[in-house]
Amino acid sequence: MADGHCNNNHVPVLFSYSVFSRPSSVPVGSGNEVLIQKFLSIYGYQIDVHRKFVIQLFSEEWGQYIDLPKGFSVSEKCKLRLVPLQMDITTLGNMSPSTTVFFCCDMQERFRPAIKYFGDIISVGQRLLQGARLLGIPVVVSEQYPKGLGSTVQEMDLTGAKLVFPKTKFSMVLPEVEAALADLPGVRSIVLFGVETHVCIQQTALDLIGRGFEVHIVADATSSRSMMDRMFALERMARTGIIVTTSEAVLLQLVADKEHPKFKEIQNIIKASAPESGLLSKV
Repeated sequence: MADGHCNNNHVPVLFSYSVFSRPSSVPVGSGNEVLIQKFLSIYGYQIDVHRKFVIQLFSEEWGQYIDLPKGFSVSEKCKLRLVPLQMDITTLGNMSPSTTVFFCCDMQERFRPAIKYFGDIISVGQRLLQGARLLGIPVVVSEQYPKGLGSTVQEMDLTGAKLVFPKTKFSMVLPEVEAALADLPGVRSIVLFGVETHVCIQQTALDLIGRGFEVHIVADATSSRSMMDRMFALERMARTGIIVTTSEAVLLQLVADKEHPKFKEIQNIIKASAPESGLLSKV
């Protein structure tokens, strides 16, 4: 590593976090997303997902670390460190269409008889997909082992979805999804819905906040086979800083103003209240 070059078009990089430093390497041209993944692969078990981070580069000119320059890519041997913000994140939950992506998780035919309130979840999911199309919000759709579990239910209109992909991992956060997000600069908020709340939804949400995204779980558009699993998962996620919300709250927050050009169309989507889907106790 003395000459600053590695074989196979890789560059040596010293990755530092807290009091630790580990030499490794990344492909030439690696940018912010690749570097974040490298930090997570090295130190993931130590990183507190309740905080956000900045990557800093050691500057020989200044003799100290500086914030990673915009558009930076690795071209030569360098030192990087991951620095947590010094205060806990207070998640405000503000969203705008230009910084939001919808994630639809595993709404597949074989789950229909097993998932509680699945018909209601489909109904609310349809509203969200329709709203996404009206507001120009990208949609990412996963299908868990579709060879065995079937495709997304026909009621869910996936027209215009940015990505529909099969998976076997429970989390939706796979390389193809990260690549899709990298193609959407400025994305801050992920609206997540589907099944099952305590498995794929929860693991996806935790992976996303670990990568610095703000996650909104649509409570009336996600469910499990067991209501106990569902409710404890929603509670656990809320305690980790994930926002648990409803479909109507999401859609109205995204238009934000009665004068929004799409307000009337969004209003038509939510004119009839969404089903409670077992979320409230019956008196």
